[in-house]
Amino acid sequence: MASVAEDRPADSMMEGSTPEAVVVRFAGDSGDGMQLTGGQFTLSTALAGNDLATFPDFPAEIRAPQGTLFGVSAFQINFGSTAIETAGDAPDVLVAMNPAALKTNLAALKPGGLIIADTGEFNRRNLDKAKYDASPLEDGSLAKWDVLAFDISALTVEAVKPFGLGNKEALRCKNMWTLGLALWMFDRPRDPIYNWLRGKFAKSPELADANIAALDAGHAYGETAELAGPLKKLHIDPVESEPGLYRTITGAEAVSLGLVAGAQLARLPMFFGGYPITPASAILHNLVKMKEFGVTTFQAEDEIAAICSAIGASYAGQLGVTSSSGPGIALKGEAMGLAIMTELPLVIVNSQRGGPSTGLPTKTEQSDLYQAVFGRNGDAPMPVIAARSPADAFECAVEACRIATQYMTPVMLLTDGYIGNAAEPWKVPDPADFAPFPVSFLQEKNHGDQLLPFARDEKGARPWVKPGTPGLMHRIGGIEKNPGTGNIDYSPEAHQTMTEARRDKVLGVANSIPDQEVCLGEASGRMAVVGWGSTFGPIHQAVRRARRRGVDVAHIHIRHIWPLPKNLGELLKGYDHVLVPEMNTGQLKTVLRDQYLVDAKPLNKVSGQPFTIAEIEAAIEGALA
Repeated sequence: MASVAEDRPADSMMEGSTPEAVVVRFAGDSGDGMQLTGGQFTLSTALAGNDLATFPDFPAEIRAPQGTLFGVSAFQINFGSTAIETAGDAPDVLVAMNPAALKTNLAALKPGGLIIADTGEFNRRNLDKAKYDASPLEDGSLAKWDVLAFDISALTVEAVKPFGLGNKEALRCKNMWTLGLALWMFDRPRDPIYNWLRGKFAKSPELADANIAALDAGHAYGETAELAGPLKKLHIDPVESEPGLYRTITGAEAVSLGLVAGAQLARLPMFFGGYPITPASAILHNLVKMKEFGVTTFQAEDEIAAICSAIGASYAGQLGVTSSSGPGIALKGEAMGLAIMTELPLVIVNSQRGGPSTGLPTKTEQSDLYQAVFGRNGDAPMPVIAARSPADAFECAVEACRIATQYMTPVMLLTDGYIGNAAEPWKVPDPADFAPFPVSFLQEKNHGDQLLPFARDEKGARPWVKPGTPGLMHRIGGIEKNPGTGNIDYSPEAHQTMTEARRDKVLGVANSIPDQEVCLGEASGRMAVVGWGSTFGPIHQAVRRARRRGVDVAHIHIRHIWPLPKNLGELLKGYDHVLVPEMNTGQLKTVLRDQYLVDAKPLNKVSGQPFTIAEIEAAIEGALA
């Protein structure tokens, strides 16, 4: 379905017409509960039947000093009555809980948009922390926006006064007061939030009641206050959607469910070995809750122990899985080589973040493609898959499990901080739509009265032998081995043969993946915009807008990064220009140039923020000018 709201600038909320989509950003100090507020607003929006996409934006510091510019936490949601594929370029509404939140987010706000500000936080101390000489609420600098400024802090304290909370505890309810106002503005139900609060504070019912009172007070403020001008109540109709069971899902949740589904389709128990790291930790948190599906989780003492435990599980006959982000993936590098050398199935999830080193631990980036495809010592090929959205991460995780078990190889699944934390509606698939790929373990000698643990099937995969199977004792490890017997053999001939066999097996994965399709546009023409990972939404909308203006441009989005789809080279050669937007300095662009000798041009962004539709649209126009 075309996303009309994202194909053109949305009408201003103040112009009297009801827009098809609205972008709202909640911003405040990292202790103000903006992620929680955004998450609960997302829940209400999903239950109201709107399509949506979210973008949580965390500060990099664990707890930056309160009120500072680098301690701002934000949550953006784009929701509407038509298909939504990005979190939106420019917010229509900015809820700023303090001066720092206003300053760091104001540039993104659409001209004519609405600012809702808590005047209780715009004191001299907080203004100084945000580097304001004078209050922007009073000096006229906000003239091109509508401003609704009132003392949310005082109103919250007043609302929860009957519950006897101290001032500090009372102010923690500010986010619920703000959420109540937002629910009124967009005609959202409060009942789901009531139920969530009662569940969250089941052991402290007075806190549940206080937060509910704050929520109701914010809602009532919007409902009853005699406010002229900017504050309007908007009803956004539900989006038309196929019948089925829907839920909102984050990328981390989708990966977790997909891994479990993949293990079930392979008829294997799953072992997950992980070590906490932002933003990958959520996968461990989700899998811990899935023990009933044969999932064992292990929080290791470090990244190397995490992947080695997963390799051990695969050796023992389970599906080994590990996850991390860039720095942790680097630490796992040697063990990945071990899994490649021993030819054991393993799924490695890389939730990419800004780098190098610690880099931007809470910001999104796509800078690990080189690392995924090439980043191990020796010739150590590995299939690589990239998810394009939170919902798509489910199918990509299933596909990673299929390739790992069918080809006896480690597989890397690339997501990123945006995909992992963002949410969107997901139509829960019918399990019958997924073809099982059950594994079989070797039970008897496979070459007369001899065991050849590195004999290969038609896919190039060696047999999977559980340790302890009678009569099938064999050597395994990281030293080069004889092509058939697996005995230690580092002769020149053995290494040449085994290196080529491992390479050919991985390249052969291309025989079982679909041909590359064109997401939007024709299979040849003036320009193809080629993307991978989370750039899908902004690329798709930019290409759609350009095509509506008559520009001959198409969108190609690659899921299988290595090996690449078999038809991709010929497909790309059908275009005069190839533009590759990436949140790195040009990594897929280099791979495409290397593999197909096409003159792919880069569009790079390494700000820790996703591409906007407008940025890609401008690049298309510039490249074709």
